[in-house]
Amino acid sequence: MTASSPVSPSRQRLAEVAWLFFRLGCTAFGGPAAHIAMMRQEFVRRRQWLSEQHFLDLIGAVNLIPGPNSTEMTMHLGLLRAGWPGFLLGGVCFIVPAMVIVMALAWAYLQFGTMPQATWVLYGVKPVIMAIIAQALVGLMRQAVKGPLTAGAGVGALGLALLGVNEIALLFLGGVAVMLVQNVQRLRSTGLTSLVLPLGILTPAVVAVSTFSLPLMFLTFFKIGAVLYGSGYVLLAFLRADFVVRLGWLTDQVLLDAVAIGQVTPGPLFTTATFIGFVLGGLPGAVWASVGIFLPAFLLVAISHPFIPRLRRSPWTASLLDGVNIIALGLMAAVTIQLGLASLVDPLTILLALLSLGILLRWNPNATWLVLGGAVVGMVRAALS
Repeated sequence: MTASSPVSPSRQRLAEVAWLFFRLGCTAFGGPAAHIAMMRQEFVRRRQWLSEQHFLDLIGAVNLIPGPNSTEMTMHLGLLRAGWPGFLLGGVCFIVPAMVIVMALAWAYLQFGTMPQATWVLYGVKPVIMAIIAQALVGLMRQAVKGPLTAGAGVGALGLALLGVNEIALLFLGGVAVMLVQNVQRLRSTGLTSLVLPLGILTPAVVAVSTFSLPLMFLTFFKIGAVLYGSGYVLLAFLRADFVVRLGWLTDQVLLDAVAIGQVTPGPLFTTATFIGFVLGGLPGAVWASVGIFLPAFLLVAISHPFIPRLRRSPWTASLLDGVNIIALGLMAAVTIQLGLASLVDPLTILLALLSLGILLRWNPNATWLVLGGAVVGMVRAALS
């Protein structure tokens, strides 16, 4: 079985794909790394759908394209097991359980979110979320920083992001810049060393409050889903730039609440978009937000699947990915600083964030337990106040 030659679909295999990914979507807590570990255990070790090496090839492939990595893995695995119908079912059955749970929690948030009890729960959860983001950042930096060039690119991206430079411009121009520098010898041999990157679009994002509309929300989420590289946590930078700064539809507080809800539910973190869509536009908003942010992943996996072997062998693609990853982490660090100012509001929240980060770095438990612990701290704090 090869990546470019999926097996023919059958009813039995389609039912198997639908059930297994639906079950995974109901139980896959802990973020993309945990999701992929669970998929390896289920589909490589237990069911032997594919070899260990083939599974590693797919991990490399999903890191070469934008979108939620673990969700894209479900599409690749569904395609390998049951053809194109399996590709569609694998992704949908992994996403839908999380969507339904998040919509229910969004409804409860709108009904009770301003009540003191709910406010105190989120008071305890938000510092834990900041620790989870920081821990992910530390782990990803170890892989992404490959030398002075990538380290400098990451620091530069952090500084420019804090100054308000457009995050998409940073992501793509930074990635191209690292690719060109790493391949300077090839450029010399082709006479292209005089190439200069256009920096005119590196301008601060314009703040503009606009009236809410479903089509604009859909297009905004589609754009984010089509360009977002790196960890799902990098999503925060894009959400804040568009929905808080540019459109003015959300506050930092609501954005943090959305991340907290996304973290305590199974499935992809991208269902944070479902929560935001429900808050802004009810059930239709939740559906269109979800379709908008996940649709690019389906399109990109379908297009890239036959080309995986060639992409992995290309030194140009590998160096572009190095650049894109480190710029994405710089953006992630910037949004961590910005959102930390909104969630670490007193000594208790600072202590809770530091304690959570220490536990994550020392023992790396399932993050869901820490989030639930933060909720308990918030409720205890409310009872004592």
